[in-house]
Amino acid sequence: MQKWVYLLPLLALLSGQHARAADVDAGKAKAVLCAGCHGPEGKAVAPIFPHLAGQNEAYLLKQLKAFKAGTRQEPTMVPFLAALTEADLENLAAYYANLKQ
Repeated sequence: MQKWVYLLPLLALLSGQHARAADVDAGKAKAVLCAGCHGPEGKAVAPIFPHLAGQNEAYLLKQLKAFKAGTRQEPTMVPFLAALTEADLENLAAYYANLKQ
């Protein structure tokens, strides 16, 4: 293996581009807001709402960001996402991805 490969984590850290691991427990705490429609375990309470349990984490995060940015339109989601931070969105995506379908 090339020796420079070992330098990649150090370079990422120095450049500020290191990845932060999502906090599933923090996501669970924030998911209380979502439970009314998406169910307490990510299984929707009505067929008009999607199940979130077991979905792909990257997909969920992409959709949450799109709702928050307004590039995906759903007026019902706006008040729930307005106060959430980037970390909150990451944590929610991790939480729902870790639930069983």
